[in-house]
Amino acid sequence: MNMTTPTTPKVGIDDESNPGTKGMELAALQRITQLIGNAADLDTTLTRVLEVLRDTLNMQRATLLLIHENSQKLTIRASCGLSNEEELRGVYNLDEGICGQIFQTRLPFVVPDIHSEPLFLNRTGARPKISKMTISFLGVPVLVGGQPVGVLSVDRLFGPEVSFEEDVRFLGMLAVLIAQFLQLHNEIRRKEERLQAENKSLKSKLHGLHDGHFIIGHSKPMQDVFSIIDKISQSKATALLLGESGTGKELVARAIHDAGPRKDQAFVKVNCAALPETLLESELFGHERGSFTGAFAARQGRFELADNGTIFLDEIGEMPVSLQAKMLRVLQEKQFERIGGVRTYTVNVRIIAATNVSLERAVAEGHFRADLYYRLNVVPVVLPPLRERREDIPLLFNHFLLKSNQRNGKDVKLTSELLDFLMEYQWPGNVREMQNMVERMVILAENERLTLNDLPSEVRLPYRPAERKVVAPPWPKHERDEGRDERLSLHDIEKAEVESALKRHGWVQARAAKELGITQRQMGYRIKKYGLSRYTAY
Repeated sequence: MNMTTPTTPKVGIDDESNPGTKGMELAALQRITQLIGNAADLDTTLTRVLEVLRDTLNMQRATLLLIHENSQKLTIRASCGLSNEEELRGVYNLDEGICGQIFQTRLPFVVPDIHSEPLFLNRTGARPKISKMTISFLGVPVLVGGQPVGVLSVDRLFGPEVSFEEDVRFLGMLAVLIAQFLQLHNEIRRKEERLQAENKSLKSKLHGLHDGHFIIGHSKPMQDVFSIIDKISQSKATALLLGESGTGKELVARAIHDAGPRKDQAFVKVNCAALPETLLESELFGHERGSFTGAFAARQGRFELADNGTIFLDEIGEMPVSLQAKMLRVLQEKQFERIGGVRTYTVNVRIIAATNVSLERAVAEGHFRADLYYRLNVVPVVLPPLRERREDIPLLFNHFLLKSNQRNGKDVKLTSELLDFLMEYQWPGNVREMQNMVERMVILAENERLTLNDLPSEVRLPYRPAERKVVAPPWPKHERDEGRDERLSLHDIEKAEVESALKRHGWVQARAAKELGITQRQMGYRIKKYGLSRYTAY
């Protein structure tokens, strides 16, 4: 035990001069175990546990600091005797002050008088700088699996008859109970997340089917897609879905899964652009306990969860190059290791990948491994944009209109003039844009019929076909595309939208990305892709 003074008067709990201490400690432990056993909410229970220290053992201020998952700093998760403002000020680096020393050394620390200890930061401001009382500080580490996850501390108004050792021993026992409680809570949370994911998957399966698939469309391009789904669903080959954003790549991936022999097994989705590199690797392959700060327990990755089923790797083109070698091994050998582990896991997984960027171009630019691209591109499936299957527009719009009316308790109808406009509109956001547009129009509709005035203002822009050009998409062009009228290039539309959003937000990429509904990584990619710069954009 670390102390700032070599000797201190001590009295044991069995000392005849202090016969009630042991009874009070036992009463406190009994109350605390009851609270943990009947816990319904983590934070509320932790606060009540600390209140027991105050009410039963006359400890003044008590705090429980835990590692914050995002900032990786020690923050106050529960307290007793502190205001909300004081709690918010209690933030420490993992090696800062007395709490940082307790965390790093995993050993208790006692300060008999906080006013004479330079390491005592008093960052919360809860203790007066000038006090006639001797305030002592006691802190112990909270360990899960031998790894520090936090610090439990209390204040005492000490006299010469009180034992530091016995209080530290009691706080150490309490820290063990809290660690077990945290570990149990994390296990329950993981199970709940898995159940929610399974529930979401089941709800998706209950969605109305169309021609045996989860996709709506009678047009020739969509019939071609349905034919490909039927052909490849029975195989084990890796499929690569190509198409613009919003064309329904996830629905096609789910249709391939549900039409094949793995339909009763898990369908697991991972968005490769939604997570930073370190978290993405853990999400895909899992990690072992203690492999990094905050890894309180071992965790399965998505590949393990998808064993015997299908894993859908959305936006595979955004995967960091450093992870692509590990992904290549999974594709070739179906084997991998968790982060921080040495055990090799073997899985039986059907892999379906999707991208809305040109992987061939990414390979040429050095952003994507050529060997991984060839392993993925076994069976490419090109999904047509909505403007190339206009026969499906009335069917899709009416489908979304019916669903939106049901959700919002309305009975809004579609006018012929609006339908004529929809048939001519270019739909840069494809089916997803239509779905969101319908929901917005139904919610804001003041009449029983939707007209052109109900369209979003950005959609009601003049349409001048003569001014529009066509640029080849980043995937193979179908023969059916030939002979079509020239329309505005998707490349030009996206470039203009990105540039406009950046201008509106003073070229702050995070804000512009939030407005467009994309990640900062995707925004950075598009800025580089279109050669945008605030110094040349005006």
